[in-house]
Amino acid sequence: MITGFAAMLWKEFIQMRRDKFTLAMMVGIPSIQLVLFGYAIRTEVRHVPMVVLDESRTAESRQLIDVMRNTGNFDIVGMVQSRDEIRVRIERGSAHAALVIPPDYLRDIKRGRGATAQVIVDAADPLSSSAAISTASLAAQVTSLSILQESGAAPQTPPLDVRVRPWYNPDLKSSTFIVPGIIGVLLAMMLILITSMAIVRERERGTLEQLVVTPISKTALMLGKIVPFIVVGYVQMTVILVLGKVLFDIPIRGSVPLLYLLTMAYIVANLALGMLVSTVTKTQVQAMQLSFFLILPNILLSGFMFPRDAMPEVAKWLGNALPLTYYLNILRGVLLKGIGMSELWQDTLALCAFAAGLIMLSVRRFTKTIG
Repeated sequence: MITGFAAMLWKEFIQMRRDKFTLAMMVGIPSIQLVLFGYAIRTEVRHVPMVVLDESRTAESRQLIDVMRNTGNFDIVGMVQSRDEIRVRIERGSAHAALVIPPDYLRDIKRGRGATAQVIVDAADPLSSSAAISTASLAAQVTSLSILQESGAAPQTPPLDVRVRPWYNPDLKSSTFIVPGIIGVLLAMMLILITSMAIVRERERGTLEQLVVTPISKTALMLGKIVPFIVVGYVQMTVILVLGKVLFDIPIRGSVPLLYLLTMAYIVANLALGMLVSTVTKTQVQAMQLSFFLILPNILLSGFMFPRDAMPEVAKWLGNALPLTYYLNILRGVLLKGIGMSELWQDTLALCAFAAGLIMLSVRRFTKTIG
């Protein structure tokens, strides 16, 4: 019995050594993920892009702007001329916060009755917005102390009151932020994993070669394989939207038909990525391992769980290479902010580019592999 066990064990190790691709994934994937995510994942949100509407245009208002900048939690990315421009910048994602200094800011300080300023925060991400809110309060205290030191007076009211106004998620509910993102994550997991394994399974059974030699074009063959998954993806998306609204009261402020239309590019991109995985791998185990290797960065680097503002630049660049990063902007933009195509065209164009590029690459690899 022991001799038979030893022989079987030795045979399995030989088999594992011969399967270099699986062995490389077993050792390489955990190492790469540990190094990548250990450096990339941060929860301390800093350098939130902020725009400024300075209607006072005085030395005192510039002092408040400098205090906000010097906290290190805000990066002043531009000056705006109106509140409408603030809304446009936040909706397009070029800014996540705004500082509004009213025209009577200096007069209120001089009269000692307490000046007010406003910080508008994109609260769709509760973690980022919480950090921004606490930083705004700290900046108000620092500025008030500076004003008191300069005046030498002890007014009954604080010299400065910075009022924070959270947009899109005023209650800072984490479910409002997470639930829409679940649509993108589940679609990626289902489409990449199931598509890749389904095609590899056909190859293992020998039925894929039988389909190829039938009088069916390879384009029709591929479409026949992926169209059912498109339908399944839309069904899955609909179920999450309905349950999110019923169970978590997720707002749906924008156009649902627009969201379904833009989702098509994301679905196609993930299906093409699943087909690409199937051309690289030979077994279902390999397909599963490689699929999870691609899915995990989507979860951690796209902004689904962790704020991208807190990530180092390298992690942001890697996140920009993921379709989910752009689809999350579309999901949260339509559902939480109610914005339309004029604000989402860049993310839509990126998704279409991903879909087109991955389709061409997967078709070429698929043809080459089958041939």
